[in-house]
Amino acid sequence: MPLVTTTEMFKKAYEGGYAIGAFNVNNMEIVQGITEACAETQSPVILQVSKGARAYANHTYLTKLVEAAVIENPDLPIALHLDHGPDFETCKSCIDGGFTSVMIDGSSLPFEENIKLAKRVVEYAHDHGVVVEAELGTLAGIEDEVRVSAEDSSYTRPEEVEEFVARTGCDSLAIAIGTSHGAYKFKPGTKPQLRFDILEEVAKRLPGFPIVLHGASSVPQNYVEMINQFGGAMPGAIGVPEDQLREAARMAVCKINIDSDLRLTMTGTIRKYFNEHPSHFDPREYLKPARANIKEMVKHKLINVLGCNGKI
Repeated sequence: MPLVTTTEMFKKAYEGGYAIGAFNVNNMEIVQGITEACAETQSPVILQVSKGARAYANHTYLTKLVEAAVIENPDLPIALHLDHGPDFETCKSCIDGGFTSVMIDGSSLPFEENIKLAKRVVEYAHDHGVVVEAELGTLAGIEDEVRVSAEDSSYTRPEEVEEFVARTGCDSLAIAIGTSHGAYKFKPGTKPQLRFDILEEVAKRLPGFPIVLHGASSVPQNYVEMINQFGGAMPGAIGVPEDQLREAARMAVCKINIDSDLRLTMTGTIRKYFNEHPSHFDPREYLKPARANIKEMVKHKLINVLGCNGKI
């Protein structure tokens, strides 16, 4: 099976009350861990690449890693997606370079400018058989080059979504309902709570339309503790409760982005390995357990959070 778009994935997810996992990839071990988990659980998947990942690993290396995953898993539906495309040129490069889905992030722009930019990307993408995700509302937090302060973040305004989707022609919409980028999503001592009232109103205004949640890592505390135990310093790292993400997936959310949880899993595992094996220096020795733990973490997400297992 060649790379696919997200169109059929999202249609089935919306009707089935589950979400597709969109996992950020940066190297071979992450790609392998994710796709092995998806193959074992029979879960469709979106492998997504940020501008920062392209700068780090090179566009060609990343696309070839994903192509290898497609060859190794011929029955697994895989979409290759650009995460947080900052401008038309980046989106065009990915469309021309084999991606099947791109996100144009004009969420920091005024409403009319966001529409103008998204429409331009949509027109080019659709001419090339590629689907487009756009964003309304601004998430706080830090992810690669996306840096938004809490003061500058804003919830999506449901009264704007119909006009935005109609005028841009986008295929899915990322909204802001209380998630945020990075591993420090909420202040310690506070009770994390997503704005399901906003999600519900958006779903009413856009019936059947796929909604996306960014900044949706749950920041597993076992890996935060592992990092801190073995030389790290991540006090107060808190993520989105998994039960709230599952509820969002039962509603209109068809795509849930997960990045920080992958980073925490890999970093915690490697820190622990270095502590237990101080004489080892072969990268294969410490990347192997890191890959295995990423696989198990992703399986947990697919089954218990996204509910997309067995959906192939």
